[in-house]
Amino acid sequence: MSVIDWLLDADPAIRWQVLRDLTHASPGEVAAERARVEREGWGARLLALQGADGLWDGGACFPASSTGDEPGQPWTATMHTLQTLQIFGLDPASEAARRAIARVAEHGRWEHAGQRYFDGEVEPCINGRTIETGARFGVDVSAIVERIVGERLPDGGWNCEAENGSVRSSFHTTVDVLDGLLAFERATGGSTAAREARRGGEEYLLERGLFRRRSTGEVADAAFLDFAFPYYWHHDVLRALDYFRRSGAEPDARLAEAVEIVRSKRRPDGRWPLDRVHPGRVHFTLEGGVGRPSRWNTLRALRVLDWWQGSFPA
Repeated sequence: MSVIDWLLDADPAIRWQVLRDLTHASPGEVAAERARVEREGWGARLLALQGADGLWDGGACFPASSTGDEPGQPWTATMHTLQTLQIFGLDPASEAARRAIARVAEHGRWEHAGQRYFDGEVEPCINGRTIETGARFGVDVSAIVERIVGERLPDGGWNCEAENGSVRSSFHTTVDVLDGLLAFERATGGSTAAREARRGGEEYLLERGLFRRRSTGEVADAAFLDFAFPYYWHHDVLRALDYFRRSGAEPDARLAEAVEIVRSKRRPDGRWPLDRVHPGRVHFTLEGGVGRPSRWNTLRALRVLDWWQGSFPA
């Protein structure tokens, strides 16, 4: 079985993106496959788990039953579930999406201080992901965007610990915010200030080659070189490269080392493995396990390499 056939022998959430990005199928074929996300497979399963209170597992960031003593971080609450539905490509115009988002907007409240869900919280890592969800699903999140633009640190990025005194940006928080600002710009055209902030955040990552300390050149965190799925709030090289691909920017030469890391992980059969699973409670498992071939990582890696090779042929 070819790699493309293997990818197509999958859930609709993967199939429609393979058709769009790797086989360049017709718009009608892509749209028909995407429409299956709300009715079949993983997308339908996640939608069916939304509670009568409009939330997943009873909470915005954490499940209502969370006591803080389980292994890892529980990923079953509303924020993480909505991010996963976005990655699956749930059509914002679908009845299922409109209904789900309306229920979150009406009932969702953040654990921090009871803020309405789409008014955002206080941490930019949370607000970046909230902006992305709102922008993708047609909710006005301009007030959170204005706030987050003003929270950019002097080195160009963002850090969830800024309210606790941190003055240095975080790879994790910065990529979360960039995803949000890109989605907002695509949905609304953005603002001059938001576009400038997004470019500044990109420069923060580019100056570090996506994974190195600017001060010493050392690898900032070995986990950045592991490709996880789902990635949730975590930064890694593949997630960041896929952000730059989606941004529509011309590939920057400072990404070359990161791209080589992607190439190096390709197995002889043309597939990429799942390097890491972020521990914690999940609704259900999406991949075969660490070390096994990963359709999500393979799809994302092939898209990145296609984008890169368009400007820097191997």
